[in-house]
Amino acid sequence: MNHVTHQPAAGLGARYGVDFTLREHSARHLRRILRMYLAAWDMAELCDAASLALTELVTNVVRHTPDRRAAVLVLRRPDGRGLRVEVMDACPRPPLSTAVDELAEEGRGVLIVDAVTDRWGWDPLPHRPGKTVWFECDALKEFG
Repeated sequence: MNHVTHQPAAGLGARYGVDFTLREHSARHLRRILRMYLAAWDMAELCDAASLALTELVTNVVRHTPDRRAAVLVLRRPDGRGLRVEVMDACPRPPLSTAVDELAEEGRGVLIVDAVTDRWGWDPLPHRPGKTVWFECDALKEFG
């Protein structure tokens, strides 16, 4: 028999996480979820930048990770002043820009993430092959 041990607060929580195999259309579904959370957190102004950055990270997994397995984590920062998104995969190679010029159609994902977010980076996974690529966007509202 199942027992409820914790009653969640009304509305969306401070995090969303999923672990699955990404496909070509996965970014669209994840953008929809991201927008829903940002609206609930009163951070809708971050939708465009965060959606674009998330799309780039998901596309990198689809294109460069053989099994396309990934974990995606969307977090409201503890201070409530922004968002952090993490995408973890089993590919140990760091994310790099491979664009040969500004008109290249591929290899610009890292440049785009850098341009539209406040911070981004990557960390190797500590106990197995792979990495976590993350970005943060700061909320524009003043908090008092």
